[in-house]
Amino acid sequence: MKNMKKQTKPKRKTAGSRIIASLQEAVDWVEGQDVAVRVTTVEVPVIDVKSMRRRLGLSQADFAAKFGFQPATLRNWEQGRTYPDGPARVLLAVIAKHPEAVEDALRRAS
Repeated sequence: MKNMKKQTKPKRKTAGSRIIASLQEAVDWVEGQDVAVRVTTVEVPVIDVKSMRRRLGLSQADFAAKFGFQPATLRNWEQGRTYPDGPARVLLAVIAKHPEAVEDALRRAS
């Protein structure tokens, strides 16, 4: 018989070692090192809150109550004194396209 070497599978990295390697990649990327990473940027639209609210047939008080905004915040947005920040803009964009989905999610959460 010929002397046969037993072939072994390469050892699989543990979950912990993969996490540590991923974190090191993230640190390297933040520090400006050349790392092959994928960055996804999403453009969140600016929503005309007043026209959207009117299209839905809601008063300011009803819109604020239905979707969890403070009435004063809604007034400030509509009058141009302040503008929705990132998370609020995302929520407003979803309300503009799928108000029933937001209502359903809020109803199920409460």
